[in-house]
This record gives sequence, structure tokens and C-alpha cells, in this order.
Amino acid sequence: MSLFRNYSLSVLNLSVFLLSILMMNVAIQAAGTSQEKPVQIATFQCDISPPIGSPLCYGHVAPAKKIVDPLSARGIIFLNSGEPIVLLALDWVGANNGAQDVWKERLASALGTTVDRCAIHCLHQHDSPGVDISTNALLEQNGLKEVMYDTAYVEDVMSRTIAAAKQSLSHPQPVTHVGTGKAKVAQFASNRRILGTDGKVKIVRFSSSRNPAAIAAPEGTIDPYVRVLSLWNKDEPLVALSYYATHPQSYYGKGGVSCDTVGLARAIHEKQTPGTLHIHFNGAGGNIGAGKYNNGDPKNRPLLAQRLADGMKQAWESTKKSPLSAEDVNWKVKSVLLPLRDSLNEAALTGILKNPQAKRTDRIRAARDLNYLQRTKAGKTIDITRLQLGSAQIVHMPGELFVEYQLAAQKMAPDDFVCMAAYGDQGPGYIGTTIAYAQGGYETGRVSRTAPEVETTLMQTLKELVSHQD
Repeated sequence: MSLFRNYSLSVLNLSVFLLSILMMNVAIQAAGTSQEKPVQIATFQCDISPPIGSPLCYGHVAPAKKIVDPLSARGIIFLNSGEPIVLLALDWVGANNGAQDVWKERLASALGTTVDRCAIHCLHQHDSPGVDISTNALLEQNGLKEVMYDTAYVEDVMSRTIAAAKQSLSHPQPVTHVGTGKAKVAQFASNRRILGTDGKVKIVRFSSSRNPAAIAAPEGTIDPYVRVLSLWNKDEPLVALSYYATHPQSYYGKGGVSCDTVGLARAIHEKQTPGTLHIHFNGAGGNIGAGKYNNGDPKNRPLLAQRLADGMKQAWESTKKSPLSAEDVNWKVKSVLLPLRDSLNEAALTGILKNPQAKRTDRIRAARDLNYLQRTKAGKTIDITRLQLGSAQIVHMPGELFVEYQLAAQKMAPDDFVCMAAYGDQGPGYIGTTIAYAQGGYETGRVSRTAPEVETTLMQTLKELVSHQD
């Protein structure tokens, strides 16, 4: 009996031992797999300054007369977390409608991913090209060729940028940590919409203002923080992504191509962090500008740039790092059809576009309105996306979005580091809140192609993408 008991115990011990060995092998294999495929990124950039004589700002301002500051395209590709994820920031005033379609299709094809895993955003500098390929087709059909942008230039920019992106895949870099930091930017942003005692917009405080009442008015509702999200290989910083909500222009319209305040701030910070590419994204700055602190004097451009750069530096110095694995990276997409403004009249817009006696700028604007109207009526949706990097989230939004959406997204995930890039597809134009449409003002007038109900659509979308609540 004792012999049988000892034999049974020996078999049991052997079984436990073998099971332990098996579990250790599984763990080692899992760890090995994780080590073999960490999060990786590839970054790229190229100069996209337009040739002299090129139309700027969709053809609404003077054409390019000189390059004051070079423009650039800057991007990042995330690897080993499903199909590649591509983020691209352009020093353009906009890449809208068909431009979004073509950029994403070409990037996806070249980089082995899908169009819904590509996010294309502009920094919205006004002394830069505005590109809308489908609207441009309407203009050409009506005898207005090359009035919106230089088509050969745009084709060249796309080809060179995508070639640079594809080339970057040959030297990906492993990512071990994500860093997050934020800091206030002093004396830059102010809300453009100053209300009177009746609750209506009394003063529109644009990006520059000499109106004493506008200058004296409070900053109003803004997001005062610049957020800097960084990716690291152990102690080596690889790339910095920054987010700040404002209209970026200090002055414009004279033909001097410039990356303006945000591009200059980006360059200053990049010099302070040698070897680390800096990619900047414009936040929800549709109703935000520098008007309280900028009277349009060209001397203010470097001053405003330095204030933003100072904020970037402080945010960088406050960075907190946390480990990042492939399991911590997640991409979500929600396709939305935004409600149309009821004032968009297809027959009237077509009449303006086809009228050779109408002002050229009016015909360009009519074509932009008409194109967006037709695309939306045809059911063409816009992708809103969210990239999760551990406890950090980046939300990619369309239009000249009001800052209230950015502030709301942050409240939906208060324990996360929530960044927002707006100025994706600017086909919708300005996107206000429901109450803003009743308040009047420039931003919710003819430059907005969405109805007041847009807030309901977008807030629900943000909740689905950002909130951790069921």
C-alpha cells in the first residue's frame, strides 16, 4: 500500500513538474513573440513649399510671391498593431473632399493599409495652398482652370511625400514608452466670438484685431494647454506630436508663403530636441484665434511663435513616460454623415458657378459649397478616428471645429491624456455648437455647411470613440 502511495505521489510530482515546464515554455514563447514584434514607428517629412505664382488659400488671396518660411509635410506610421496606422500633417490651409480621398487611397496603397487607417490633417496657415480635388474638377468644367491650386505642384507633393513615407518603412524604430506632457501657452489664444448682453455675437475677434473693445474683452472659452505626446525607445526620444487649438495665422494675404506661428514654434522646439522629429497638429480652433494679443503687425508673428514654443518646451520638460506595448495600441473608426445646412441651394450655387460675369472668388466659393452639398446628398461619409496609445488618446476630427468639442472629449475620459487634431476634411467648413448657430456671428454664417444638429451627431460620436463607459 505504501509502495503504491509513493508511486502515485511520484507520478503526480512528475506531472506537476512537466506542466510547469510546459507553462514556462508558453510564457517564454509569448515573451519572445512580444520581443520580436514590439510597437514600431516610421517617420517621414518633405518640403512642400509651392512654386512662385501658385494660388494660395483656395485662390481667395494673393498668389505666392516669395517663400518666407518653408512648408512641410510630416508623418508617422505605426506598425505591428494590425495594419499600419498613418498620421499626416500638412502645412496647407486645407485638404478637403476629393483631396482627402486621393491622399488616403494613395497612402493606403503604398503602405499596405486601408484608407480608414489614415488620418490627414492641415495646420490651416492661410498663406499656403488649399487643395480640394473634387471641387477643382467642378471649376475646370466651368472654365476656371488652375484658379484654386497648381495641379502639377499638388501631384508632385503627393508623389514625393508618399515616396518618403514608403522609404521610411525600410528603417522602422522600436517604441518602448509613450510620453505625455502639457503646459499653458501664455497670451496667444482667445475666443473669436464676443457676446453682447442679448446673448448674440457682438464682436468677431479675428486672428488679428485693432478694435479696443475686442482687445479688452476676456480671452473667453479656450483650451489654454499645448499637449505634447512623445514616443521613445527606452531613453531615446523618437518623435514629438504636439496639439494646440487656435487659428495659426498672424497676418496673411500678401503672397508671402509661411508656415506661420505654429510652424515657427515647431521649428524652435525641434532645435531644442535634436534628432527628434516634431509633428504639429492644429486642435479644435475654429472659434479661436490670437486677436486679443495680435494687431496684425508682422513683428507679432515671431512673438506668438515663441510663446507657443515656450509652452511646447514646458510640456516637454513635464513629460511622464509609461511603457507601451502592441496591446496598448488601438484604432477605432466611426463614419458619420453630418447634417447639411438648409441654406445650401444647389440651383443657386450652380448658377453662380456657371456665371462668367460673377467674381472669381464667388465662383470658387460656390463650387466648394456645391461639391460638399452633392457629396453629402450622395451619402459620402467622413471618418472620425481615435488612436489609443496606452493612457493617451488622439482624436481626429473634420472641419474648422469649435473648441467646445475638444473640451468635451477631454471630460469624457478624464483619466486619459486626450489630444485632438481638427482640420481634417474641411469640406463641412466651420462646425459650431447648437447654441452657436442661434448666436449668429461669422463662423456660423455662410462659411459653415453644417446644421445646428451637428453637435448631437459629433458628441455621440466622441462618446463612442473616447469614453470608457459602456
